[in-house]
Amino acid sequence: MTYKSLGLAALLSLSSLALVGCEQAEKSAQQLAEQLKEQAVETAKQAIDDTHKAAEQAISELSGGLISPKEEPEDDAEAAKPSTQTL
Repeated sequence: MTYKSLGLAALLSLSSLALVGCEQAEKSAQQLAEQLKEQAVETAKQAIDDTHKAAEQAISELSGGLISPKEEPEDDAEAAKPSTQTL
């Protein structure tokens, strides 16, 4: 009778440990997904900025310099941009 009780207690303990491990794995996966999302947003923003700059340069070249890309100081350009990140 005692061996059954010990076996049941051990089984319940192992089950509890497995559940705790699963919860930790899920939390880690959620954190990793959030980090990857943030990196993807930053990469997309950079790609958009690069495309915009290239388009302005092409317009300037095609217009023979009549339309020139506006020059913004690097520090002011970042501060003036509104945040478009959606959570």
